Amino acid sequence: MATLVQVEQLTKEFGTVRALADVSFTVDAGEWIAIMGPSGSGKTTLINILGGLEMPTSGRVRVDGTDVGKLDERQLTRYRAEKIGFVFQQFHLVPYLTTLENVMLAQYFHSITNEAEAAAALRRVGLGDRMTHLPAQLSGGEQQRVAIARALINQPKLILADEPTGNLDEANEQIIVNLLRELHAAGHTILVVTHDPMIGRLADRRIELAHGRLAQIIVFSAEDEERFDHLLEQIWICGEEGITAQVERIRTLGSVDPVRTLGRMADLRLVEVRDAEARLTEHGSNRARDVIRRHRLAERLFTDTFAIPDSEVHSQACKFEHIISPELDQKICTFLGHPKTCPHGNPIPPGACCANG
Repeated sequence: MATLVQVEQLTKEFGTVRALADVSFTVDAGEWIAIMGPSGSGKTTLINILGGLEMPTSGRVRVDGTDVGKLDERQLTRYRAEKIGFVFQQFHLVPYLTTLENVMLAQYFHSITNEAEAAAALRRVGLGDRMTHLPAQLSGGEQQRVAIARALINQPKLILADEPTGNLDEANEQIIVNLLRELHAAGHTILVVTHDPMIGRLADRRIELAHGRLAQIIVFSAEDEERFDHLLEQIWICGEEGITAQVERIRTLGSVDPVRTLGRMADLRLVEVRDAEARLTEHGSNRARDVIRRHRLAERLFTDTFAIPDSEVHSQACKFEHIISPELDQKICTFLGHPKTCPHGNPIPPGACCANG
């Protein structure tokens, strides 16, 4: 794949505060990159520089052959209109313009407006029946879909999304995530700033920042992620049974060395390994809890609804736990009446839907 983005020793200072320090990486055309890290690590500053909203203090940023740091204000306006599609946590829709007009506004800064193209963009994000609505008449998820349609209208080289699901409930979050997956499958290059580990796992790579510096670039396959979840389940179950998760007892999927896998998980701050014992971090505990919940809900579903034999339930649930979305998780739980235990009597961690169940 051709390189679309080149970031070389990028530094950004605001007075005496250094927001980014010597950050370097590349992005190939068609990649989905998740930019992650704690608050204040420089994620949004990085996105703003890539989008031409901020200028670097030093270093170089090239997007599709354009050296962003060398552009003047007029050139920056044209660069943003022609090469960048923005999706923000705040939707930034003009309140007195209709949905269609908000999308066409992006065309205005690019060239001649085209109502048919704007309408097609809205239909692409499932809003063909909302074209005459004002933003106040739309849900949060619908407003974010308008923002995505607006970002796509000029066929940008690079889509920049800053916490695009941050203001949405779980159902609308899943809709936006699915849209991002569709855009990625269609060949779009996407950089997403996110705190959500689920979105991070969907990306081709994760670029992690810490205190303005590049902490690590992570590339994991779906098989890697399944191994991580398998080990997290084992450690969680040890905790339920009141026993220590000794490394020598832990088994990975396939023939992969569990010590090596645990080391990679420690790098991701999923586990801590001390004195040959694996312990879940807060991040790892949250992820393990979600995996255990999906697995045991699947076991309950297969046993109660489909009457699958007990000998097959566990293996089928292992497959199913990796494809259940948060939205489907809650629908299954509600359908089953918010069960407290799996068929074997093990507790099912409650979800958000259980509070109202």
